[in-house]
Amino acid sequence: MFKKLGFDFSHLRGDVLGGITAGIVALPLALAFGLQSGLGAVAGLYGAIFISFFAALFGGTNTQISGPTAPMTAVSMVIIAGIIANNEGDIERALPFILMVFLLSGLFQIVFGFLKIGQYIRYIPYPVVSGFMTGIGVIILITQILPMLGYYPKEDTEYISEYIPQAEEVILEKILKEEAAEDILVLEDFKETIKRAGEITKADINKEAQALAGNNASGVIGSLKVLGRALQNINFIDLILGLITIFIIFGFKRITKAVPSTLVALLVVSAAAYFFLPEYRTIGEIPSGLPKPNLEVFTSFSISQVAPYIFVALSLAALGAIDSLLTSIVADNMTKTKHNPNQELIGQGIGNAIASVFGGIPGAGATIRTVINIDSGGKTKLSGMIAGILLLLILLSLGPLASQIPAAVLAGILVTVGIGVMDYKGLRHIKQLPLSEVFVMLLVLVLTVFVGLIEAVAIGLILSSILFMKKISDVVDDRTKTAPLEEFSREIPWMDEEVVTKSYRDRVYIKHLDGPLFFGFASRFQDMIKALPNLEVVIIRLDKVPYVDQSGLYAMEDAILDLHEQDIKVVFTDVQGQPRDMFETFNLIPGLVPEEHCFEDFASCAKWLENYLKEEAQAG
Repeated sequence: MFKKLGFDFSHLRGDVLGGITAGIVALPLALAFGLQSGLGAVAGLYGAIFISFFAALFGGTNTQISGPTAPMTAVSMVIIAGIIANNEGDIERALPFILMVFLLSGLFQIVFGFLKIGQYIRYIPYPVVSGFMTGIGVIILITQILPMLGYYPKEDTEYISEYIPQAEEVILEKILKEEAAEDILVLEDFKETIKRAGEITKADINKEAQALAGNNASGVIGSLKVLGRALQNINFIDLILGLITIFIIFGFKRITKAVPSTLVALLVVSAAAYFFLPEYRTIGEIPSGLPKPNLEVFTSFSISQVAPYIFVALSLAALGAIDSLLTSIVADNMTKTKHNPNQELIGQGIGNAIASVFGGIPGAGATIRTVINIDSGGKTKLSGMIAGILLLLILLSLGPLASQIPAAVLAGILVTVGIGVMDYKGLRHIKQLPLSEVFVMLLVLVLTVFVGLIEAVAIGLILSSILFMKKISDVVDDRTKTAPLEEFSREIPWMDEEVVTKSYRDRVYIKHLDGPLFFGFASRFQDMIKALPNLEVVIIRLDKVPYVDQSGLYAMEDAILDLHEQDIKVVFTDVQGQPRDMFETFNLIPGLVPEEHCFEDFASCAKWLENYLKEEAQAG
């Protein structure tokens, strides 16, 4: 029974070692991603606990370790900032809506699994993946510049003061909207408006200005806007802690990889700061005890409130599916096994849905942690579940201590994550790759950084598909020949056509179709047919046509009708498989080309052709 569920206790020792090692590696990353998201380090830890455990339990990749990842956190960061901005900068008020989006994204992933969408993820072109991953790395690096420098816009009094006039306008606008909703706003009497305006305090204005300043300085563009101010207000303690963290992470790997260098950096720098620095910025409070569900996700639920976020949740779910299944492919290659993509999506969806209820940020299959799990001996779902349990034990026992970790240490960890997530393989081969693929990769990279991750992937996929269709249609065009028999010097006739070639010259055309007849080639096919001169028979050879789509089918139908109008007989040879099914379903066979004119091979066609042309000659 347990083996059917993916458990095999004969590998218990390896699973325990793999799970513990992966959990240890996941700890600093979870804290860092939580802090980056804007919900706090504890949100990353909650996400790592629940996603790791439940995605492993219900998923379809035995060795997968799941949790917050760089791509998912980058998107979540944008979603969180946007919803907080829509809720007047009040994170407590925005939290139920944020978690509602995360819950919906998990539910969408479950639906993806049941709809068996997972099997299509493998068809994402490499240039799109490469540009996307490099873009994620750039986003992380740029957004971590300010924390590395110890600059926080919401604490810069001079910067906040620039937003005070705008804050006053925003507050007044809110008052007017409230009065309009209460039906007390009239042109003749602004007494209530003046009364409420008089109750506004400097603290209220500063709070609004602080929220506006923080929103304006968030994300890639916001970070670049305030970079000049950050360089003028460097906190050298934070900068030094961050640089030491980066140095240890990269340097310790050269000594040994048996112990995760990220964990070493976290422990060493945090301990040094705790014992030797009188004051430094921490990551904030991490509550001890079991995580508590945020029931406002359900009590605040309404269709009108959810509707604006459905597309956002759907996009996040799609990104998580891509992120997870790409990691599953890596795991397959390492373990020589085969994952179940649709089951994996169900597991990821369950993990993300449960994590959202407890206040965790969403995640996906994590490549580095999965590789570490496999290298440490993990072989079954137990390893991922053990990693989640370990993180829960750390939360229960070391929560207050973890609260003392310097924020600069997590910024340093994220910098190394940003450097590591980039696709250097793709970047190295830019000069050797086709120009079209390089263009797609760089376009996706730029769009990922400056526009949006989902938009980048969508545009990359569309552009890649168009370029692919163009390439395939060119290939089919090059390999598809149309020539009268007397001009066979322009191409090499197939072996079985030589007798016919010598006998009938330009009374017959033989059309070689080589490759799929699809929308990218359909118009060219029709142009070829229309260019044919007067003749008696067109033989269309289809033995090298594996697939016909709707556009190709209609192009074939129009071509046959054009030929019939010219009293030219159309003959098929070797039509089989999917093309034959399509032609019969839409009545090309026998409606336009009778069964007796559909030959199994060219030899049968040649015999018929000889008799037919003799009869036509005699009749003429």
